[in-house]
Amino acid sequence: MSDLTKLLTRAQEISSDAERVTEAHLRKVTLPHGAGVLGLITLDNGEDHTKPNTFGPRSLIALNTAIDAALADDEIRAIGVTGKPFILAAGADLTSIAGGGSDAVRVVAELGHAVFRKLRDGGKTSFGFINGLALGGGLEVALHCDYRTVMDSAPALGLPEVMLGLVPGWGGAYLVPHLIGADKAVTVILENPLNNGKTLGGQAAFEMGLADAVFSGVDYLEQSLLWAASVLTGDVVVERAEVDKGEGWDAAVARAAQLAETRTGGASPAAKKVVELIAGARTATRDEGFAAEDDALEAMSRTPELLASLYAFDLVQKRAKRPAGAPDRSLARPVTKVGIVGAGLMASQLALLFVRRLEVPVVLTDLDQERVDKGVAYVHGEIDKLLAKGRINHDKANRHKALVSGAIDKAEVFADADFVIEAVFEEMSVKKSVFADVEKVVSPTCILATNTSSLSITEMAADLEHPERVVGFHFFNPVAVMPLLEIVKGERTDDATLATAFGTGKALKKTTILVNDSPSFIVNRLLGRFMGEVGRIVDEGTPVTVADAAFAGVAPMPPFVLLSLVGPAIALHNNETLHGAFPDRFYVSPALERVVAARKSSYYGPDGALDPEVVTLLETPSSPVVLEPAEVRTRVLTGLADEARRMLDEGVVVAAEDLDLAMITGAGFSFWNGGLTMLLEREGLGKFH
Repeated sequence: MSDLTKLLTRAQEISSDAERVTEAHLRKVTLPHGAGVLGLITLDNGEDHTKPNTFGPRSLIALNTAIDAALADDEIRAIGVTGKPFILAAGADLTSIAGGGSDAVRVVAELGHAVFRKLRDGGKTSFGFINGLALGGGLEVALHCDYRTVMDSAPALGLPEVMLGLVPGWGGAYLVPHLIGADKAVTVILENPLNNGKTLGGQAAFEMGLADAVFSGVDYLEQSLLWAASVLTGDVVVERAEVDKGEGWDAAVARAAQLAETRTGGASPAAKKVVELIAGARTATRDEGFAAEDDALEAMSRTPELLASLYAFDLVQKRAKRPAGAPDRSLARPVTKVGIVGAGLMASQLALLFVRRLEVPVVLTDLDQERVDKGVAYVHGEIDKLLAKGRINHDKANRHKALVSGAIDKAEVFADADFVIEAVFEEMSVKKSVFADVEKVVSPTCILATNTSSLSITEMAADLEHPERVVGFHFFNPVAVMPLLEIVKGERTDDATLATAFGTGKALKKTTILVNDSPSFIVNRLLGRFMGEVGRIVDEGTPVTVADAAFAGVAPMPPFVLLSLVGPAIALHNNETLHGAFPDRFYVSPALERVVAARKSSYYGPDGALDPEVVTLLETPSSPVVLEPAEVRTRVLTGLADEARRMLDEGVVVAAEDLDLAMITGAGFSFWNGGLTMLLEREGLGKFH
């Protein structure tokens, strides 16, 4: 019995009914110009584009069968692999594989290599037609082909495994550096995954060198087949740049090692291992490189980080799609027009999001025409940028711009609105005044939403005639990028309002989480405790740089870098709000107050060093207490564990899973830590599940 036969038998044994099988359909395509017959394999799990193709044991068996059939057919000269509309594949079926333990992971790792490599070693020219999303194994199956094309509008290509506590295990760690060079490979395999799972669009992937040709439009596949015919007849010759396997490779590995250390603090086994794989790929044969990937995947399958990653993956794939505690969606009212109070940057970002996702009229209002015009101009300008980048066509750009307007008189434009959201100054009296004015001119069923980041929804609605239709609708900045939307229920918010808010959030393609009204809700409350504890430690004498160094591998960025990104004034306001509610736990740093008073926007200068002016504002105490990074980390995490437990006991969220989902999607906490509570449990700081 051959090694492959043994693998196929074991794969059948470990296969799970949980696997959504991706079939591999083979059909013959006669190419033009006498290029012969191509066997086109289409991956399709029988679902729509919202449920992508994946590779579990039975799916790999199906692909192996299709490839063997194409190789055995003498009429077929070349093989092409593509996917159902908009999807090539999203990689391994982690849920179905993980249950089998490290043995199952090893079998699937080796089987993936054995099946995919037939595309390169089978004796027939092969083409990968990347017609949409291609992540992990979905990209790797194309990398095994001799040639690749990509659709320019493909939304996401990449190897995100490190973010999940894994490594590219079906050839990516070896093939990518040999294809595009080690430095670009570090970007794709390590840097992008550690940057909140960043991926490449189709055009960017082509420019990176991952594909040999790029095509657009509904006839992408037809163009790709014509191109493949030209390659087979010799009319098109693909030339690829020679890869530097000398000093350039060494420099790339050094950059990777530095990235792994600074971004994860050495706490991610997967990040360390992928550096080793890229380093070893320089001199390894392909067989040696693939064997090293098999060993690495098996080793990663035994780490607690993988379990945390699978937990986090399950949150964003399942819980995010079915928000816990949300009312029956049948109660939701249609939203056919949106009003926005305010026309500043946040309001304008909201207008852009609403018009792009809902495609309904959106009206901005403000105190004077100049502000209104500026807000509308911002939205129109952003739409023009999308058009210039080819992300929307002229018809859609014109339609979206026509749907966005502005006015000063709310009565004139809000009377027929179904959903009005305010994005004005973060002051309770201002927001109450806005809602009092709006309530006079809108219908009794119009939703009144607030983008407040910390203020009480219950208090904001208290004086209204219909407080039941007020809901928190808290976005994170930048609005277009951050996935999280906290939907906050006031004491009198009714189910129809909540259902409409959740339905609107889903239409906006956001991850929605139900939050019961409490100061600063989820993310800002936890970050407020985090920054308050760090601020207290620095005020007591620990240097800022030491405090920042303590959280590599915990927070997505050092706390004082995060503070600079959020803005010292906003962070101070949040902590003041929380201190007012919970004075015994939330610390307001006098140093931060001085930094805000001095109008400093960052603790760091353009050169990356601490701003000397900020240093003078920190004021070292007469008897400083200087902690080591490990001591800083433990003390702050202890505070976070205390706050997380209190939030669960208070019923701020339904379960710890919602705290983690919020911190992953709203604050960028890592998958391989499981968000927050899984990390706290590993650190021995409490039990949350």
